This record gives sequence, structure tokens and C-alpha cells, in this order.
Amino acid sequence: MPSFKNIIAKLRSRSTRAASANDDRAPTANGNAHNSAPAPVPAAQPNQQVMASATTPTLTITLKNASNSSSVYVYVTGQALDNGNRAMFLQSDGRTIYYPASPNTVGSPLVQDVAIPLGAPGTIKNITIPRIAGGRVWFSIGAKLKFALNPGPGVVEPSVSNPTDPNINIDWGFCEFTYNSDQLFANISCVDFISIPVALTLTSTSGNIQSVPGLPANGLVTIINGLKQQAASDGRPWDKLVYPATGTPLRVLSPLKLLDSSANAWDGYWDAYVNQVWSRFSSTDMTVNTQAAAGNLTGRVSNGQLSLGSAGTFNKPNARDIWTCSEGPFATGDNAARNAVIPRLAAAFNRSTLLNATQFPNGSAPADYYKNATTNHYSRLVHQTMKDGRGYAFPYDDVVPDGGADVAGTVFDGSPANWTIAIGGS
Repeated sequence: MPSFKNIIAKLRSRSTRAASANDDRAPTANGNAHNSAPAPVPAAQPNQQVMASATTPTLTITLKNASNSSSVYVYVTGQALDNGNRAMFLQSDGRTIYYPASPNTVGSPLVQDVAIPLGAPGTIKNITIPRIAGGRVWFSIGAKLKFALNPGPGVVEPSVSNPTDPNINIDWGFCEFTYNSDQLFANISCVDFISIPVALTLTSTSGNIQSVPGLPANGLVTIINGLKQQAASDGRPWDKLVYPATGTPLRVLSPLKLLDSSANAWDGYWDAYVNQVWSRFSSTDMTVNTQAAAGNLTGRVSNGQLSLGSAGTFNKPNARDIWTCSEGPFATGDNAARNAVIPRLAAAFNRSTLLNATQFPNGSAPADYYKNATTNHYSRLVHQTMKDGRGYAFPYDDVVPDGGADVAGTVFDGSPANWTIAIGGS
């Protein structure tokens, strides 16, 4: 069974990940209004021991310029857990916290400088963060990012799908984290897009080291070439995920993000595969290992719906449902068993393992993922290109079999001493 820390980490990510499938929340003229609350804490279970605070009020992050540019800027955003979950930035000195006031108008500018310059290639700089939920460390190369404020305050974040966003032609990316009283949890996020290589290293107070090496320096080009080959092979718009379409590429969008500009781009893509799955499980039992209180749920397709015991029935998903992992049959609600099935079923679709096993996720290993011609080829290429195969490439990419190795590129520890972020891939 997974360790207690693994369970905590997965609970944290699953409480927020489906939302990030549509991460361009409430778009404004300048980007995304981001005023969501911190991820909910799982309810205590009977006889569960309450953990004493293991972390210090602040944590040192070491930033390394591993690019070949002297114009690299870092930004830290999130909700301050020790100050009423207020929206916050770190200022340019990497220590002082900026709590923006609520403005009167949409798209108001920040009143503090929040761009932390990294200096020449090879430069190392330490910054200090408080306990933060819903945190992001943003980075840009060649130009500073532009954030703004809406009444609330709501932080208007950079967007990769809003063509009028002032950051649309800047090379930027981010990694995600939460630093609370229990632990630091961080991951390389590629759910919406992939761009600048980033590597994470987490060192605990006991000297334990976890690392995610991320993309190699030429990784984006490798992914782009793979997408072009896939588009030539199946005639689907994988090559349209590259932005911009001409000139020097800045990023590769996820399949979901293409729907923002081309609503019918993926029409019918998953239909044949879904029909095969429904046909197979009309006469064969499917078992979903919920890895939760609901245990293993077994069922079959009947009258056009997949029935899985206490989790209820599931209609056939379409392409948008599969890319988002949060719409149609994958929309969560009040049924805990259903909410536990959704990540595992959505992951099995994205990884195209449903015709090769009868238990999910325990019937498959990473070597079995993405083998069908119809699959999430964006995720396939991201994992294939990462130095160690790990990266968060779709909303439930943290789903693993019991005892299985992490494939999502996460680091976490209850007693973190230092978190190092290397930007640029060198």
C-alpha cells in the first residue's frame, strides 16, 4: 500500500487537479482571474492520529539560472496560510511579502515590483517563502511577466489560451507547490502546456534528497517533432498544439487548450476507442481499485452505461470529457465512491489502458501506457522526453497502482530543509 506521505500528497493533488484542467479560470481582458480558495483538507478519519506541525513557518527556495539567458525572472504567488489565506506575491527582493489590496476596477496594476531577477547564467539566488497553499513559482525568459488584480482581490494570471493576454508572446512557465504545516508538496506541471525546462530538488532536514530532472535543454523541440510526426500519421491536429504556429516555438499546449481556439478540433477522436471499451465491458467485468474507503468496485456496461456499484453509472465520455477529466461522466459531486473512481477511470482513458487490463489502475504499469493508436499523445511525448519519464501531463497523472512509482514528477517531505528549482534545462 502507498505510504502515509504518498496518501497525503495524492489527496492534496486530487483535490485541485481537475480544476487545473481548465486552468484559465474566468478569463478577463488580461488573463485569468485567480481567487480560488486553498485546496480542502481531507476530513479526519476515525482513530486517525493528528500530526504535529512538522514544518517551519518559512522555507528557503534556491533558484538556479540553468538557461543561457541573463534575463530570467521568477515570481511566487499563492494564498498565505498563516495570514487568513490572503492572496500574496513575493516582492523582487525574494523575502518581502506583498498582500495586494482589492482594487476598484478589473485589470488593475500591481503596486509593487514582484519580478525576482536571476542574473547571469549559472547564478544561484535564495528566496524565502511563508506557508502557502495553491502556490506557483513562475518564471520567464527574455521579458517580465505582467500580472494584474481584479476586485476581491483576484490575481489575474498569465494565460496561454487568451490571445489578448499581454504575456502570450513571452516565454514562461511555472511549477506548482503547497507548503503547509504538514509538508512541502511540489510538482512539475505540464497539464496546460509545456515550455521552459525546470528541475526540482528537495532536501529534507535528515538529508534525504528527492529530485525531478525534468526536460533536457532541447526537450521542447523533441516534443514538437513528435507531435508533427503524429499529426502526419493520424491526420489529427497534434501539430496545432505548437505556439506560435510559425517562427520560434515558445510552448506546446495540451490537447484541451486547443479547444479554446478550435472547439471542434477533437470531434470524434475518442469515439472508436470508447465504443471498443464499452463493447468489451458489456461481457467482461471491470474492477476499479478506488484506493479509498470504497475499496474495489466491479461492474459492467448495461443499457449503454458503465455501472460500478456504489459509484453509480457512467455515460460514454467524449473527447472534451477525457481531456478535461472533469466534465460529463467525470464531473465530481457528493458521492465519495464516484469521486474516487473518476481519477482512475479518466487516467485509464488518457493512457489508453482499458483494452489491455480489467483492473484499474492496478492492472497496468507505466510500460503499458499510451500503447494504443488512440491515446493522449501529448502526454506520451511529454513523458517520453522527460529525463526520467516523470511529469504532470494531464489532470490525473498522479494516479498509480498500489505501490507503484510516481510518474507525475512530484517531490514532498514533512521536514523540508531546502527546495531547489533549476530553470532552463542545462
